[in-house]
Amino acid sequence: MDRAQKAAAVAELNRTFSEVGVVVVTRNNGMTVAQSTRLRNAMRDAGATYKVSKNKLAKIALDGTDYGSVGDMLTGPVGLATSVDPVAAAKVAVEFAKTNDKFEIVGGAMGATPLDLAGVQALATLPSLDELRAKIVGLIVAPATKLATITQAPAAQIARVLSAYAEKEAA
Repeated sequence: MDRAQKAAAVAELNRTFSEVGVVVVTRNNGMTVAQSTRLRNAMRDAGATYKVSKNKLAKIALDGTDYGSVGDMLTGPVGLATSVDPVAAAKVAVEFAKTNDKFEIVGGAMGATPLDLAGVQALATLPSLDELRAKIVGLIVAPATKLATITQAPAAQIARVLSAYAEKEAA
């Protein structure tokens, strides 16, 4: 890798660190290509990315971002799982770690807040951003639906009473 390639890699990592909501640092000790491909596909499906980079370049890219605390975790063969949604990368990493013994979660950060293994696992149990949005919309719509039902009920009852009187008079 020449200087220009290294500078481009650092710039890309720095841009990634400034845009994401969470960084999960993982250690992949001897994963096969098939396992790595499965992990990358699962990350992509969840809206996250998984990259392996040189630790020195990643430490340089961390400068000027909120993820400076991750620098101490960058030792050995590590990979970086990132996502804009603060839960997506953590969820996929924790699920993949359950099924693969060569994949280990070291820690991570959510903005300026450093996370250890327990913190990443706790983050993975939270609902995703889309799930939270759906719950909020449901909570907002529910009272309006109930209000519409309540206001329509008396009108429907009056209509039934008038219909019964009309049928009674016709008979």
